Amino acid sequence: MSSNFANPSASLPSPQRSHRSRRTRRAARTAALALGLALTATLTGCTAGPRPPAAAGPTVSGSASASASAPTAAAADSRERLTVDGGTREYLVHRSAADGAGPRPLLIAFHGRGADAENLRKQSGLDRAAEARGMLVVYPEAVGKAWGAGTAPSAQRPDPNADVRFTEALVAELVRTGRADPHRVYVAGFSNGGSMALRMAAQRPDLVAGAASVSGELPTGAAAVKPTGPVPVLIVYGAEDPVRPLAGLPSPGPAGPGEEPITATMSARASAEAFAAAGGAGDPAEEGKPGYDSVTWRPGPAGATVRLLVMHGAGHTWPGSAVPPPAGFGPVSTALDASSTVLDFLSAGRR
Repeated sequence: MSSNFANPSASLPSPQRSHRSRRTRRAARTAALALGLALTATLTGCTAGPRPPAAAGPTVSGSASASASAPTAAAADSRERLTVDGGTREYLVHRSAADGAGPRPLLIAFHGRGADAENLRKQSGLDRAAEARGMLVVYPEAVGKAWGAGTAPSAQRPDPNADVRFTEALVAELVRTGRADPHRVYVAGFSNGGSMALRMAAQRPDLVAGAASVSGELPTGAAAVKPTGPVPVLIVYGAEDPVRPLAGLPSPGPAGPGEEPITATMSARASAEAFAAAGGAGDPAEEGKPGYDSVTWRPGPAGATVRLLVMHGAGHTWPGSAVPPPAGFGPVSTALDASSTVLDFLSAGRR
């Protein structure tokens, strides 16, 4: 205690002063302990109050931790976990600090095969594009760095529907916690992640208000995925893609030792046509643009537009990306910024 404060016990006889001093010290220690416990509860998220009820559907529980680069004046980032059907999955969350509280339009962004959430985040620059549009972006992590974009089981993926259920549970958790608007849920992805986004749109048109795929096509053959309802869909593809060609990959080669088999896919145009047919869209309108060709299927009664953009001379890459692609993936188109193009397209959709 500062010597500038008066001591009211100074005039008491010596034994009484000693007794009062011990009581004062005990009280101070008790108060300090109570304060420490309160601070610990605040910092660790422990609270005596009841937790919110669990989301309906699969058994789900979640936890969160701030990332090393997280809250700044511009944005708040976190890496979170979700337990679905007994397994724990991780995902990155990016939200602009300027957005404030309340549900936001949600974008689920699936990374490519062999990559991870942080890789897509850097490659695409979706964070910046989403902040400009007030959107919440979530980058889920795939099991084994590959998504179950097709419907066929494999030795590595005996349950081909697990990623669909995980995505449904992830959306439900973000809606339950008040962060996502259930009427504005969008999916996008790159390569295998783009095919996963198309699968979600095809099989869950009641959940997804729009989907975009960059360098990803609909699975075909034994793993075929067929659209079941109207959903706005945008497919962006490199005309010279050497990894998963524009014309499709009906007979993929063998995967590496121990790796999950590569899923066969139809062409990018056939993928778009499948969604156009499911939505009752009209005839396509084709237009040449500087650096790419655009094909748009006029929306049917449900108002679901389907569009295919084919980038001239581009490879298996994300148009407008500043991150150099891996060797053998081909060049990056600079004719447009895929992230802004994707989000502008998706933002018009609402369930």
